[in-house]
Amino acid sequence: MEARAIQRGVRQSARKMRLVVDLIRGRAVPEADAILRFSKKRAARQIHKVLKSAVANAQQTAQRQNTPFDADTLRVTYAVVNEGQTLKRFTAAAMGRGTPILKRTSHVEIHVAGATAAAPAAPAPAAPKADAKAEKQPRARKAPATKAKAKKKTPAKKKKASK
Repeated sequence: MEARAIQRGVRQSARKMRLVVDLIRGRAVPEADAILRFSKKRAARQIHKVLKSAVANAQQTAQRQNTPFDADTLRVTYAVVNEGQTLKRFTAAAMGRGTPILKRTSHVEIHVAGATAAAPAAPAPAAPKADAKAEKQPRARKAPATKAKAKKKTPAKKKKASK
């Protein structure tokens, strides 16, 4: 089971929020929750809201499908922060001019999935080795090149004309 949550137009730059999202990507939901609750970054509060929403969406999906649900088995499979619309404002500057102020926003998207969906498929069993002697024998080396073949003609260096 997989669920996602998106929050658009968060009034903080994407660059600052990515620092926090990188901390929780790929982690179990309880661990990510603890990281976000105790983080000093302002972005952690917004990302925590999105994470809680994604877990709630997963719970609702499980209820609709009538399947058992345990939030502790969920993992953050996908967490990304993209740039949103930039609000452009102007402030007064010296000599009657105006200087621009860019108020950046961002979009936060988090996907959570259960342990069964997030776990990679088991690797296929290795094929039995056909001939152990063939593997242990060293490779045959090529004969060394003769001096005539080894020498390659190098192009003559051009002299720079000085002025």
